[in-house]
Amino acid sequence: MGRRLATAVHVQHPTSREWIVLEPGGEPDDDLAAEITNPDAWENDELARDPEEPGLEEPEQEEPQPFGFTPTPEPEPEAEPVQPAPRRRRKTADTDA
Repeated sequence: MGRRLATAVHVQHPTSREWIVLEPGGEPDDDLAAEITNPDAWENDELARDPEEPGLEEPEQEEPQPFGFTPTPEPEPEAEPVQPAPRRRRKTADTDA
């Protein structure tokens, strides 16, 4: 028994290269299932697993970022303020009028 789809997916058939739409709840053949690389496309089968079976715990992961977005970088520490150089007086032009 294959895994069930949670969402509709568009895949390209591996031999005919024809685009196919697979509906939610369907159980695609193994060759088509191999083309589906998004793990969120599949239904969670955690209920079918035995929770006492060793090796099924997934390591904690950071929350995935949405596609195309990068996390905001941590702000760099601010540099210490620098005292501006003292202003110099301009020499007044000699006026011979």
